[in-house]
Amino acid sequence: MSPATSLTAIVLVILATIGIGLFGLRISRTTSDFYVASRVVTPRWNASAISGEYLSAASFLGVAGLVLVNGADMLWFSVGYTVGYLMLLVLVAAPLRRSGAYTLPDFAETRFESAFVRRICAGLVVGIGTLYLLPQLHGAGLTLQTVTGAPPDVGAAVVAVIVVINVAAGGMRSITFVQAFQYWLKLTALALPIFVILIAWRSVEHPVGVLEALQGAGAEWAEPLSTAGGRDHPLYATYSLLLALCFGTMGLPHVLVRFYTNPDGRAARRTTVVVLALLGIFYLFPPMYAVLGRTFAPDLVGSGADTVVLELPGRIFPGTAGDLLGALVAAGAFAAFLSTSSGLTVAIAGVIDQDLLRSRLHRWTGGDYVAVNSFRIAALLSMCVPYLAFLLTGALSLADTVGLAFAVAASTFCPLLVLGIWWRRMSTTGAAAGLIVGGVAASAAALVNVVGGPDSGWPQALVGQPAAWTMPLAFVTVIVVSKLTPDKIPAGTARSMVRLHTPEAVDVDRGFTSLAVHSSRFDPHAIGPARSISDEGSKRDE
Repeated sequence: MSPATSLTAIVLVILATIGIGLFGLRISRTTSDFYVASRVVTPRWNASAISGEYLSAASFLGVAGLVLVNGADMLWFSVGYTVGYLMLLVLVAAPLRRSGAYTLPDFAETRFESAFVRRICAGLVVGIGTLYLLPQLHGAGLTLQTVTGAPPDVGAAVVAVIVVINVAAGGMRSITFVQAFQYWLKLTALALPIFVILIAWRSVEHPVGVLEALQGAGAEWAEPLSTAGGRDHPLYATYSLLLALCFGTMGLPHVLVRFYTNPDGRAARRTTVVVLALLGIFYLFPPMYAVLGRTFAPDLVGSGADTVVLELPGRIFPGTAGDLLGALVAAGAFAAFLSTSSGLTVAIAGVIDQDLLRSRLHRWTGGDYVAVNSFRIAALLSMCVPYLAFLLTGALSLADTVGLAFAVAASTFCPLLVLGIWWRRMSTTGAAAGLIVGGVAASAAALVNVVGGPDSGWPQALVGQPAAWTMPLAFVTVIVVSKLTPDKIPAGTARSMVRLHTPEAVDVDRGFTSLAVHSSRFDPHAIGPARSISDEGSKRDE
């Protein structure tokens, strides 16, 4: 792999990202543009942006690395990542868009009429977003280190700076264009080398084929539910992983924010269908890199498995062809880090802005500030904390770390959304209890994994894949506490249910009040521009 060629490709991706972001800045003028792209993004365009945002370092590098080391069981990562959007489509996509909220804390406060529940959600959004940003920064550092030999801190710093510039400059409207472009770049970067490799393989005489070469790689690797890679209790780990991925997607803050950018609930459903197709196409390719890696890069099984996608083209095609294909893959990898990090930063910044910064800025400046500047400051803060955490945590498995973020989301926001949307007897106390119990249990497991937990037996299995026990625990907590506190069911539950489940074409009084006005914690003058977000959504709904 030529460092100069790969570095040139990465620089071109960065310049294209900044250039497209600056184009978005030209049309980002209102607070609604920064938060929800004024709710005018079409389903096809939004689907490309969602796919670009969703396909992170774990998808681009981590899945291939896990399959390379652990074998067939890790194919469930690709399945789970995709099926998660099916769950989102069936259970929450349209009702969530009809809620008129922008962030998960907005939805929680509207549905449960509680500032306390809102604060819990705000903390969880920041926590899940930070946990999800860690593998993006680690992947960026790993990629730049692989292609140039630079320290990992440099690659992470480059991604952090570019993301903050793009998000602060144009907000959601700007990164929508960036992420849509980056999806197609990532798909091309991953698919083209595979096609070239397969064509070359078929055109040249080889002593053995790929499948025959794999026969010596170890029977456990290709056997489902095996102990390949040193995993204990593979059946439990597989089912727990599937639960986390299938139900954690609906709790990822950067995914949900995207659905608020659709014009209506019908568009949100159509967007999800297109996303399923785009994700299905993308996830065909990472396992192919793992299979080829077993033949051409077996030394990566012991260490450096996450680099198999980057290393494989150069191993198969020494010379210019390998350098060019390796540069394309490196460019696609950087696009993955930039797009996912941008979406996460927008989601975290929106919460920090609304729940922490804006009221304080109004108080400190006497109201003399521009509303979007509060969002820009929040964007900077949103990236600083994960970068500092990256410096402290060191190397982590990309896909495993993302899996922990999914487990926390499945144990907190999944019960809140599913029961909050479909069960009218859910109480405010039950919602808070479920968030706390599920959040504490899953976060504790994630923390143990980050700092170094048990390495074998049931303790390792339960902590390494906690969703199988933390998610049911959260659901049971919500249901039991809600049954015990019927007097804490929100007074406006019936009105909320009408808003969530009635199609936009039906002319009904949805009884929506802007959160900017509803929340007594904010001064109306300080957040006047933000009110237009909800107001615009309500007008389109009606």
